[in-house]
Amino acid sequence: MNSALQACEGLPVHSFAPGTTLIREGDPSGRLLVLREGEVIVLKGEVQVASVRTPGAIFGEMSILLDRPTTATVVARTTVQAHVIEEADGFLGASPAIALHTARMLAQRLHDATTYLADLKRQFEDEQNHLGMVDRILGSLLNQQLDAAAPRTDPPGAATRDDPRL
Repeated sequence: MNSALQACEGLPVHSFAPGTTLIREGDPSGRLLVLREGEVIVLKGEVQVASVRTPGAIFGEMSILLDRPTTATVVARTTVQAHVIEEADGFLGASPAIALHTARMLAQRLHDATTYLADLKRQFEDEQNHLGMVDRILGSLLNQQLDAAAPRTDPPGAATRDDPRL
């Protein structure tokens, strides 16, 4: 049994029928789901970005950690058994094992996304047509993420102009 499921031992298990929306993109944060069994699909807008059936997979963590509305929709593809944690922020704070599991899962997702973006950038960097814009757009996105991760050195309250168009 993985660390996420071990941390959830004793918590109630909820059952969801196929087609049930477990998390809806844009809803307020606060709820965490830990998959015990079954398969879910993850949608960003209308686009399916993942299909997950790994026991211990966690959903809703990004909105909790970023304190923002949920960033994707999660729908049961099959009958799903999951732990639903309503006070997720407190749960993550009180459970180092699940916090570490979540950090590792997020690190893997970031690694996969960065590898994919770098591959796309490499494929289109020499294009002289409209596909050449893919290289510039991806380069811009990667730089924005690096800038966002860098600590700010501006004094508090100082006006900043991160967007060169401003």
